[in-house]
Amino acid sequence: MNTTTQKNQGTNYTVPLITITLLFFMWGFITCMNDILIPYLKKLFQLTFFESMLVQFCFFGAYFLGSLAYFLVSYFYGDPVNKIGYKKGIISGIIVSALGCVLFYPAATFSAYGLFLGALFVLGLGFTILQITANAYVSLLGTEDSASSRLNMTQAFNAFGTTIAPILGGFLIFGSSADHEITAEATRIPYVVFAGILLLVALLIYNVKLPSFQAEEEVETKGLGALKFPQLKLGVLGIFCYVGGEVAVGSFIISFLEKDYIMGLSEAVSKNYLAMYWGGAMIGRFLGAISLSHSMSQAKKSLLMIVTAALVFLLIYSIVDLTFAQMSFFLVFLALNFVAFMIGKSAPARTLAVFAAINVTLLLSAMFNQGEMAMYSILGIGIFNSIMFSNIYTLGISGLGKYTSQGSSLLVMAILGGALVPVIQGAIADSDPVYGVQHSFVVPVLCYCYVLFFGIYCSRKLKDVEHATNTAGH
Repeated sequence: MNTTTQKNQGTNYTVPLITITLLFFMWGFITCMNDILIPYLKKLFQLTFFESMLVQFCFFGAYFLGSLAYFLVSYFYGDPVNKIGYKKGIISGIIVSALGCVLFYPAATFSAYGLFLGALFVLGLGFTILQITANAYVSLLGTEDSASSRLNMTQAFNAFGTTIAPILGGFLIFGSSADHEITAEATRIPYVVFAGILLLVALLIYNVKLPSFQAEEEVETKGLGALKFPQLKLGVLGIFCYVGGEVAVGSFIISFLEKDYIMGLSEAVSKNYLAMYWGGAMIGRFLGAISLSHSMSQAKKSLLMIVTAALVFLLIYSIVDLTFAQMSFFLVFLALNFVAFMIGKSAPARTLAVFAAINVTLLLSAMFNQGEMAMYSILGIGIFNSIMFSNIYTLGISGLGKYTSQGSSLLVMAILGGALVPVIQGAIADSDPVYGVQHSFVVPVLCYCYVLFFGIYCSRKLKDVEHATNTAGH
């Protein structure tokens, strides 16, 4: 990648990474609040599953429209990030996100579902800008071969936010009792506080010196631009399917666990298990950052992964209101996660394929079992979702050079999957007793099947490139 500010191999990017990681944490926390809002708004406004999934439709639909606008502007007039810089782009995304949070105040005051959806749309637009700028920025803060490792680390803190959100957010909205009274006003203060915290993060980023990366580009109005790269085109659908699958599963966990033939749990209890789902993603991303690193031996990696898994597991245990016996099933998934990483052999594409295959198996188990087996299967999906976004993202933009930001906007546009897949699953869930909630999970099954295909494709493509390079060398 030709840049006006060149990356130095010896440059220390620790401070910029820590700063951006803080942003990822808040971003994950607020995004996961949607999983709390869905059952809350469903009961408040007496919605069907399909209508309640409009929460995700508006939020993630904003990703599509915002990214489409960004792509069109970058294609015809030049990349906006290259013009204003990543730092200003990130700050502008935070400000729009904070505005979306503030809009929850009038939505709650007037108790109007349409206003809630509007606030979520604005919030989604802000996060769209952050997805385009922050993910690409992290991938540039170091060498290309370690990009997946870095992005997994920042995504791990994003997952830390999603782990805490069901507990803290669930307490703020549902209260500590299952006998709470649901009112629209419950969301007013929490989201105003979120807006304030986001603005403080923006102020921090404004005052921290961040390195600048700007590509030397020419505006191209002919040809396909970033779309001429096959790994990007397939990666766009990969992000669509992964985000759609992850969001759909997370959106339905509370409703799934409420079913008598599963566990018959209340929202106040189910939110703790939802935290386990997102907590699994956090553990997996920390382990992914270590496993996909090329700077240490396999023995050192294994030891560090075991220590990290133990520490993060204890952290989750201290957060959720569950006994060790209720959480012990998670240790089985941790062991399986280690095995999956070993099979992946630190290769992003191969690891992606292995994790996707496991998730397909777990979803089928959740669909055709009942009780604890169904519950454990659905919760175990989180830990294997862990490395998917970062691996699909870095595989998709690998080798794009001056098209990196444009390609990033297309990948972020594909987050539209988070808007459409839950709505499709919601429509199927409403067909109870024909299909119902349990068998509606066939939709994310199809999503993870495509992610499996993408992982296999990229793995084979990389092998072909290596073979061609070795042949040329001889």
